[in-house]
Amino acid sequence: MAFKTEAEFGVAGRDEWSYAPAVGVGPLRFGMTVDEVVEAAETVGQTKVSGGAQDHAIFSPTWKVEVHRRGVAASPPAVTTYVSQAAGLFCIAVDAVHGPQVAYDGIPLVGRDLPELESDAIAYAEALNVQFRYTPEGYAGPDDPGVVMRGQLVGPLLRSRPLFMVTRDGANTEWDSIPSEEYRFNGQSTA
Repeated sequence: MAFKTEAEFGVAGRDEWSYAPAVGVGPLRFGMTVDEVVEAAETVGQTKVSGGAQDHAIFSPTWKVEVHRRGVAASPPAVTTYVSQAAGLFCIAVDAVHGPQVAYDGIPLVGRDLPELESDAIAYAEALNVQFRYTPEGYAGPDDPGVVMRGQLVGPLLRSRPLFMVTRDGANTEWDSIPSEEYRFNGQSTA
């Protein structure tokens, strides 16, 4: 099954990172400490650490580590990671515009037109006789609990912004683990 290349949907020039369910994305591994995330991310660019806040009483304090691409001045983070004191790195959010491309079994997930991504997810599921899933907002993606598809406004367009996750302390599922800053409805923050 052939999917469009990065150049065909307008994201040529991105780094490519691999995804391993329950293991990590690119140089980042679930369970890493803040210092380990910063060290691993130095190969990509500059980092900024903030937080230590406890957004819900059931979760341990969480730090946000933003990774900005090297040589791209004053740009939004390419990758935003969330590290809890108890669970370590549990969420990796990839920016639709600046982030690396990450594929799921050959399907590019980052910066995609959401209806096009949905078509690819359906074709993939039909070809391999597997499932795909929708988020409550209606975004289609792989049937993998470690991948939560989100929408990000890019100008007037809504593009895919995947979150790669494991369950953090105090949560039952990856969906319950989504950091409050990543709750979005049609690309707009609801936090």
